[in-house]
This record gives sequence, structure tokens and C-alpha cells, in this order.
Amino acid sequence: MVSKTVDDSRAETVHIVRPNHLNGANRLFGGILMQWIDEVAGIVAKRHSMCNVTTASVDNLTFLHGAYQNDMVVITGKVTWVGSTSMEVCVDTYVETLSGKRDRINNAHFMMVALDENNKPVQVPKLILQTEEEKLAWAHGEERKRIRNQRRVTKLDGI
Repeated sequence: MVSKTVDDSRAETVHIVRPNHLNGANRLFGGILMQWIDEVAGIVAKRHSMCNVTTASVDNLTFLHGAYQNDMVVITGKVTWVGSTSMEVCVDTYVETLSGKRDRINNAHFMMVALDENNKPVQVPKLILQTEEEKLAWAHGEERKRIRNQRRVTKLDGI
């Protein structure tokens, strides 16, 4: 199986916040943003695994600031960690001004699982880490994986 770099599967989408995307407080509805970031996570995971994927979990979905009507919302995603059949995808969301300045408004980590044609988990390519930033993101991803596993065991124990 071919290994891939972080850049091989990076993705970016851009949305304009329209009236139908707003909540009662005239800010971008969180559910719409969650849909958009899940789509980016799926694109990144498909590019890395070269097959269909499913969202297994979402960690650290953090809303930092709101977005408003006519704001340009830029969503970026990249693989930060891979296991045998799963991938962690970090998704950052920004509001981009007309001058091009980006202010981060959301951050999330998705665990995505690669699926074969029978919807069974399938092995994913290894991740080639090229920068210190990528190595640090990998280490943080390993820690999040450990915490997820610990939470799963706790739930199974009925606590």
C-alpha cells in the first residue's frame, strides 16, 4: 500500500453565509457549519484512503466565534493521524475578510473509518510526516485516540 503525505489529501471549501444559513440570533447556524465541516472531513479521508469513508466520532468541536450573513467561511481539512482502518482529520474554519485575512472561528477533530465495497473497515495508507508541525499533530492525535479508547471502555463498564 502506498504511503501518503498530509498535503496529498488536504481540502478546502468556501461558503458564503446566506439568510437561509442563519439561526434566530442572525449568526451562522451551528448545524449548518457542522454539515460543512463533516463534508470536508469526508473529502480529506476519501482522498487519503482512496475509498468510501464514514464518520466514527467527532472530538473537540469548538465554536470560537460566530459568522454572519455575507461572511465568507473557509473550511480547511487535513489528516493528522492514521491507524489501521481509521484516520483523524483536523478541520479548521475561518471567516475570511475581503483583504484575505482569516480569523479562525471553529476547530474540530473527526475520526473517519475507511470502508470497502461491503461497508467493512479496510486498511488505509500510512501517513508520511514531513514537518515538525505534522509530527506534533500526530502526537496530539495519538493522545486523542487514547482518550477516545478510554471513554469507550468507561461506557462499556457502565460508568
